Amino acid sequence: MTDPSTTAERVRVWDPFVRFFHWSLAVAVLIAFLTGDELEDLHVAVGYFIMGLLAARLVWGVIGPRHARWWNFVRGPTAVKAYAWEVLRGHPKRYLGHNPTGGAMAVLLILGLILTTLTGLATQSAHAWKDVHEFLAYATLALVPLHLIGVAVASFQHKENLVRGMIDGYKRP
Repeated sequence: MTDPSTTAERVRVWDPFVRFFHWSLAVAVLIAFLTGDELEDLHVAVGYFIMGLLAARLVWGVIGPRHARWWNFVRGPTAVKAYAWEVLRGHPKRYLGHNPTGGAMAVLLILGLILTTLTGLATQSAHAWKDVHEFLAYATLALVPLHLIGVAVASFQHKENLVRGMIDGYKRP
């Protein structure tokens, strides 16, 4: 019997939870950024939602399917640097799941958001954390264009639409 998530032309890579997490997190971060000081109650509520998403993703990285698991895509600095050089040379190896730089970016974004939400919590009881919270928020947001550039470059180099894959869950085998 064949796996219903695999065909000769496409294979399921991103499970529904990973896709939900990705797009919900993107929207929630945008809302949190736009609300900031102006709509503090909404900003705080969205911050708690982001914390819940992050906690669920951390667990899913241990118990989820193959391409969601941390061991599948988190690589050391040597592998990340070697892959980045392959990208710059124009002939990087193709990965079915995250490539080493994509995995590093996922870890950096998640770590940045964890620190941002924790300092956001600290701000609720000690206003002195506000500057640290804002610095971490902007530093994490600075990673977003790099993430988007990485997706565009990988899509171009491998001649595949990675955004569509994060929408429908499929990539070519």
